Amino acid sequence: MEEVPAAPNEGISLSALRSQFSVNGEEGPKYGFDGNRYHYGDGTSVASQNSTQILTGYDTLDVGPNYDFYANTNAQGRVRRSRPSLFQLHSNIEVSLKHLASRQHTCNMSGRAPGDKPTRFGWVKGVMIRCMLNIWGVILYLRLPWITAQAGIGLTWVIILLSSCITGITGLSTSAIATNGRVKGGGTYFLISRSLGPELGGSIGLIFAFANAVAVAMHTVGFAETVQALMEESGASIVDPINDIRIIGVITVTCLLAISLAGMEWEAKAQVLFFFVILVSFANYIVGTIIPATPQKQAKGFFSYQADIFAENFVPGWRGPEGNFFGMFSIFFPSATGILAGANISGDLKDPTVAIPRGTLMAIFWTTLSYLIIAATIGACMVRDASGVMNDTLAVSSADSCQGLACQYGWDFTNCITNRTCTYGLSNQYQSMSLVSGFAPLITAGIFGATLSSALACLVSAPKVFQCLCKDNLYPVIGFFGKGNGKNDEPIRGYVLAYIIAVCFVLIAELNTIAPIISNFFLCSYALINFSCFHASITNSPGWRPSFRFYSKWMSLLGAVVSVIIMFLLTWWAALIAIGIVIFLLGYVLYKRPSVNWGSSVQAGSYNMALSYCVSLNQVDDHIKNYRPQCLVLTGPPSCRPALVDFVGTFTKNLSLMICGNVVTGGPSPATLDTASSNSHVIWLNKRQIKSFYHGVVANDLRTGVKMLLQGAGLGRIRPNVLLTGFKRDWRKDKPSCIDNYIGILHDAFDLQYGVCVLRMREGLDMFRQAQTHVDPDAMVTEPQPQPSTVFQSQQGKKTIDVYWLFDDGGLTLLLPYLLTRKKRWARCKVRVFVGGDTQRKEEQRKEVMDLISKFRLGFHDVEVLPDINARPQPEHVRRFEDLIGPYRLNTAQKDGHVTAEQLNQDCPWMVSDEEIETNKPKTLRQIRLNEVLQDYSRDAAIIFVTMPVGRRGQCPSALYMAWLETLSRDLRPPVLLVRGNQENVLTFYCQ
Repeated sequence: MEEVPAAPNEGISLSALRSQFSVNGEEGPKYGFDGNRYHYGDGTSVASQNSTQILTGYDTLDVGPNYDFYANTNAQGRVRRSRPSLFQLHSNIEVSLKHLASRQHTCNMSGRAPGDKPTRFGWVKGVMIRCMLNIWGVILYLRLPWITAQAGIGLTWVIILLSSCITGITGLSTSAIATNGRVKGGGTYFLISRSLGPELGGSIGLIFAFANAVAVAMHTVGFAETVQALMEESGASIVDPINDIRIIGVITVTCLLAISLAGMEWEAKAQVLFFFVILVSFANYIVGTIIPATPQKQAKGFFSYQADIFAENFVPGWRGPEGNFFGMFSIFFPSATGILAGANISGDLKDPTVAIPRGTLMAIFWTTLSYLIIAATIGACMVRDASGVMNDTLAVSSADSCQGLACQYGWDFTNCITNRTCTYGLSNQYQSMSLVSGFAPLITAGIFGATLSSALACLVSAPKVFQCLCKDNLYPVIGFFGKGNGKNDEPIRGYVLAYIIAVCFVLIAELNTIAPIISNFFLCSYALINFSCFHASITNSPGWRPSFRFYSKWMSLLGAVVSVIIMFLLTWWAALIAIGIVIFLLGYVLYKRPSVNWGSSVQAGSYNMALSYCVSLNQVDDHIKNYRPQCLVLTGPPSCRPALVDFVGTFTKNLSLMICGNVVTGGPSPATLDTASSNSHVIWLNKRQIKSFYHGVVANDLRTGVKMLLQGAGLGRIRPNVLLTGFKRDWRKDKPSCIDNYIGILHDAFDLQYGVCVLRMREGLDMFRQAQTHVDPDAMVTEPQPQPSTVFQSQQGKKTIDVYWLFDDGGLTLLLPYLLTRKKRWARCKVRVFVGGDTQRKEEQRKEVMDLISKFRLGFHDVEVLPDINARPQPEHVRRFEDLIGPYRLNTAQKDGHVTAEQLNQDCPWMVSDEEIETNKPKTLRQIRLNEVLQDYSRDAAIIFVTMPVGRRGQCPSALYMAWLETLSRDLRPPVLLVRGNQENVLTFYCQ
């Protein structure tokens, strides 16, 4: 804890100072000091927050741990506290106070009393009952007895347990993800998107919401068909069977919409009513199995509990084209796809991290148990075939020829068994549970309760999931449906949309085609939930800390694989459609790259891969064949020098490392740190499609900051080896010390074995005089600058790239133009290589250089020897250079010895003496002459590469070196890149 002694003799009265300011944030607290204690904005004090802290002798801004410091939201009508920043604790008190005063904000609280709290549900009412109602459906009542007759009790149990294993594993994975942080509204979409990222989460969220909306129609049509069948039995009809289903279905969906719009309380009450009806129907069924069978029921195949019937029905009795294990599994499995009904209303739960695991797993357990009991009890009570005819009793004459287990109980169904015309029994009648039950209408009521509850749950789930997806703005147009209303933030527009979709499919009145697709969409969700859990576990991210411990990453992986396999086993073409839609939506989000960051496991996995590859590079020695120019570019704010960024990005894109370096001068403070590390720089680079890192540092001066970048940028072997900077055009107007710092940066790079490149353009590089971002001290909003166009973004056509390879620097001067020609914009340019030589050996030297370049396989075929490159330059150009260097020559007083050489080098290292002029005269004349050559040969080139001269430290003053660079590159229309490698080979013609 940082403590400041309140000693009076130090001249600082902390109490007096603290009384003049307050510290508050946009969402944070307000600190005040009244001379005795600190006060927060909510009226409490430090002493009241931490009674064990006694402020005697020391005053401090430090506070103890508090929930508010980690929360993203604050309670209505209450000011949320925030911890003091490190700058407030660490900085000098006067500086801190000045900074705090400059950044003071007023906390905008409405001041209104908290309104009515929204309805929240516990794990029983919100999750368990909802999931059980969604799992119990028409398959339980109308298909489970028939599946038992086909597969036998034993294999039916296997089908039930296998389905429950898949849903159970998914439930465990869901529980793990749901307990790894606070879960908001959005259910399945929220869980997947916050774990795997917006790409997969968005695609699953969209199709899952659509599947739930269509599932409303499925369950409603199931209800309407049952009502229509009852009407047909009683001889009633509205229009005709198909239109009756449509009319009943539309009316039913409208009633369900009205219940949903009435609010979650009414919807929950309706679900409880349906749950009670289903439980009554179950009790009615169990009682019916115990009641002795009447002759009417015996004629239809029901004989109460019999060991022989159980034994016979325990083994399979396959019939029809669907008579196989996977056929029965595909029919049963959709009944188990309701386990996410509770998670889908996660925003309406009191404590999702407790309710979702407990409610989901309990629902899976109880529904699995009910399925097992019903399969076993009905398989022990009913035979597979019965005629339903009261006269089919066993006669003495036919006792020997009687077929079927019913013969033991006095019934002869041989005729219908032989002719396969039996209309009753487990294998022939879907309404077997109604027959077995004590009171058949209660089973019908159970069917109504199961279908309507499932439809209502889907009608609520679809808008809730869709609303969360809309608020994330991953897809265009759909944001209109994200608006919520009322205290529960009800998605009214989403309800209407789900209603319209449901009505459209109800009007079709034929769901056999779309049902498999919906099942596959649910299985897609299960597979991705399991994979989310596995991926989050395997990445070993420190942020993966679920409080639910009863899960296994390998079981989650198994659940994901099995879910995908079952998708294809159910309906292969529907599985392909579902996967195709997921891939399409995934590709769209990958293309749009939404600016969201949810800390997904995909990001953690990318980090692990990058870290692993970077570390593995440490085991491999550098080799010339693998050399890449990894560039540290001194751009400052990148948008200030777009031409420099575009040029380097051209030859480093998809090839090598590029780091845009920015040095912010000044002492460390929140303002300078924000400027150096502002995310707007990266946003600008991404918008310009430049594949580069950004690295900002804070230093007292430019040269110190560049030293920090030169030695600290990069990671392991992924670190820069070439420094690129812009030419200092205003060096003659700037202070001499700035010239010395600029040349010193080049010297520092050479000392650290960097290659050095300096880019000069006729129009200059600086596009903006102001900073790259505008920072509003009140709103703290950063806005990236616009995207200006540069010459390096346009097609270069059939121009030439002129390379003046005057001195061998290891080959960097040749490698950079080669990399440039590999890019589409420069591919049609012709590369011309110029070298120095003698007039007598011109052709011989040209052939030698040509042979060397051909061994490098660069594809350069135009080599020209310049024999007159060492000729004496024109006198007017020499005089021009002397005028350039004149202001930096030693004056008369210095020549008379009033200032020693040591003092001169220490105080004015940029000054040039006559001795230094004479010593470096040959190099000076060479630069002047080279500029004349460039003017003659390369006036119309697209770009010029020139080997940069090296000034010897201590013998070439910074002003003289700067004059060389100025003279060499001045008055040239094309961009000029001065290149100097670090004198180590970057090209090789060996295979090893």
